[in-house]
Amino acid sequence: MRRVAVTGLGPVSSIGIGVEAFAAALRAGRSGISQVTSFDVSGFPHRNGGEVPGFEPYASVRRIDPAEWGRSSLFAAAAARLAADDGGFDEAGADPARTGAVIGTTSGESVVMEQLTADIVESGFAAMRPRLLRILPAHRLAHAVSAELGLAGESMTVATACSASNYAIGYAYDLIATGRADVMFAGGADSVCRWAHAGFFRLGALTADACTPFDRDRSGILTGEGGAVLMLEDLEHARRRGARAYAEMLGYGLNCDAKHSVAPDAQSIAECMRIAHRNADVKPSDVDYICAHGTGTPANDSVEARAVLEVFGPSAPPLSSIKSMIGHTMGAASGFGAIATSLAIRDGFLPPTINYATPDPEFTQVDPVPNVARPATVRVAQNNGFAFGGNNAITLFGAPE
Repeated sequence: MRRVAVTGLGPVSSIGIGVEAFAAALRAGRSGISQVTSFDVSGFPHRNGGEVPGFEPYASVRRIDPAEWGRSSLFAAAAARLAADDGGFDEAGADPARTGAVIGTTSGESVVMEQLTADIVESGFAAMRPRLLRILPAHRLAHAVSAELGLAGESMTVATACSASNYAIGYAYDLIATGRADVMFAGGADSVCRWAHAGFFRLGALTADACTPFDRDRSGILTGEGGAVLMLEDLEHARRRGARAYAEMLGYGLNCDAKHSVAPDAQSIAECMRIAHRNADVKPSDVDYICAHGTGTPANDSVEARAVLEVFGPSAPPLSSIKSMIGHTMGAASGFGAIATSLAIRDGFLPPTINYATPDPEFTQVDPVPNVARPATVRVAQNNGFAFGGNNAITLFGAPE
């Protein structure tokens, strides 16, 4: 099994585009939440979300034509371009057949679907635009990355909802570790859309103004958007070309309890952590930081905290939720978590859980890194990703040698 390095990071988020802007915002505990503008929210009592401001697709990609791609695909391609530039990816020198893309998503091109639906409602099926039909399929998210970077290796879009980025990163890790690829671009992308906003509101899972993970008075998520892509590379391949590594990917764990369509299961999540630890050959005591799934719903945070305490005991490492800053970016969520853990390892800090006011007496042994980033030496970091349907996925990263 070959070792896998993280050599490039590509965040396109509501708190910053590009690795240094994103890192500075994490350190500052900046909020990217504002009133949603991408669709009419006047009929909703809850109107906030984590939209990406100032995203200009024509300035973000070099090879593909933005007019031929949906917003989520453009987030994926832009994030991959940032990761490639950050990692010093040499398109001319790379073997395109051994370089690929795996992108996770929840909603795919739902913004495009909403446009098509509006056309049909207004003018009937005859008004459906061929261009929108062409750019609708979700598999185009990975295709956009491959087209933007000139890749000819594996191209796959993974639709395991809000843990999809960790599934994508785990699959890319396997391709490299087993020698089937040298470089992979992996992560996730999603766009703020009306149906997701409405769906979470109808579920009673949408909060009004601010996401407050692990707080006693937490009341739900805020939908967010963006693209989060990591450049993963065979460690020896990276060394030969003189690349620097943010972190080494140590392994991952997956399971699916399939017990309930929306309710998380503490025992299944705890077992997923154990699977990840075994796969990465680490002990719970080795983990210095957990980037939590931390949605801010009463159920998720309670279940996640109980699972962490079951696996780690009362000396559990600090865990924080960056969703307090950027909202729940759906399929991109654990991709942003993987970027945050890589930065925590490189820069020696723990991102905070902002908006935190009142400890929850149910889990007083949990340290959510409240409101202010904290200096820390992070040798091993765990990145949690959970999804509806019981799709659990956890990735582990370590300090490079």
